[in-house]
Amino acid sequence: MAARLCAAALLAIGVACWLARDDGGSRSQYALLWGMLIYNAGASVLLAMAGALMCMSGVALWPAVALHAAMAVWCATSLRAWRVRV
Repeated sequence: MAARLCAAALLAIGVACWLARDDGGSRSQYALLWGMLIYNAGASVLLAMAGALMCMSGVALWPAVALHAAMAVWCATSLRAWRVRV
């Protein structure tokens, strides 16, 4: 049940980002970037903790950590660029 709830949350975030993709420089883009930064940073930390401290393993665990960390860096970079433009 928790996995299904997380999937619904990810779907909602994805739809919100998709619908705001053309709002360049708007407050909605700024808010979505912050939301995605927090999500991706949290996901990378939690997945890394699961692999390192709880000894969980799987084929996609460490690639998922790397992907979420890269997305967090991208969001932070985009927020920094957004702030320079405004």
